[in-house]
Amino acid sequence: MDLTLILDYIIISIIASMTINSMLRNYAKKYNILVDLPDRSRKFHKRPTPLTGGIGILVALLISGKLYIDLNNLTGYVPEFTFQLMVISIPLLFLFLFDDFKGLRPLFRILIQISLSIYLIISTGVYLESLGNLFGFGEINLGFFSIPFTVFCVVGIMNAFNMMDGINGLCSGCAMLALMLMGFYSGLIYDSMLVLIIGSMIGFVLFNLGFFGKKREVFLGDSGSNLVGFWVAWVAIYASQSEIYSIKPITVLWFVAIPLLDCIGLIFSRTSTGKSWSTAGRDHIHHKLMKRFNSKHTLIVILSITLITGLMGMLIEVYLSSYISTGLFFMYAISYYALTGFFGKRFSKLN
Repeated sequence: MDLTLILDYIIISIIASMTINSMLRNYAKKYNILVDLPDRSRKFHKRPTPLTGGIGILVALLISGKLYIDLNNLTGYVPEFTFQLMVISIPLLFLFLFDDFKGLRPLFRILIQISLSIYLIISTGVYLESLGNLFGFGEINLGFFSIPFTVFCVVGIMNAFNMMDGINGLCSGCAMLALMLMGFYSGLIYDSMLVLIIGSMIGFVLFNLGFFGKKREVFLGDSGSNLVGFWVAWVAIYASQSEIYSIKPITVLWFVAIPLLDCIGLIFSRTSTGKSWSTAGRDHIHHKLMKRFNSKHTLIVILSITLITGLMGMLIEVYLSSYISTGLFFMYAISYYALTGFFGKRFSKLN
């Protein structure tokens, strides 16, 4: 698939996503279904907003995907990984829609994430077999630990993106950047339906950021944030383990660095103070930045850092070895925690 064709399909998926998201938000508002109410303690929106973004993205993807298959005469030739990823996305969405409706206990959420990950591993045979030469002593083959470690990584990425869903455009923006960086750098975007995933997410973001008016905003909900996190995790695993595409596992960490580091930092900080890591709080990176900036500027800052970090990872892979990339990532992580801690305290004093 050349670049012109990629642009054609991304436009098709954007239009499909805009149409579906518009229909779903109108239905949700009319019948008061899946509507998120404002909460002054931790939510920044001012009016009831539909949580239909995840449904809109998936339905738009399935419609544009069917069109993609038919136009390219690919019926029966869709790769097993792509097919199973789309299939398992449907129960994933509906299970986490129940979380949006009633709320699920953290243990049930984790069990759902684990079960879906195991299904995809069994049905496709795709999992993390090698981590590359992370420490300079040769390639690390996971062997017996391959499947458990893969499940651990998928669950971790899903929760990292779910936790980032705090302001409009943040979770979906970080996910789109990660998918675009992985897709273009590895070459996966040229011969897969990844472009349709990105286009479907762009259509949602236009509503999420209020391009059609604040009264027409749509949120991802837990169903949507878990869905995009699931996609990011599996695209990363597939691209880094395939013999066809060229991207090292350590480089993928650079693409998801901000959601991942934010999640890890929160788990440690909350656990150390006796709080459950799954409880809601105002200690995310976007909360710290919003003590100084408004939500739009905070979004721009975080997405800019995410893009720059991803580009750094790409350059490091091109010019340096994997073990050097590992060392630099640890240094980056230390700098991230030092800076977010410092600016978090400083911004608090200014307010």
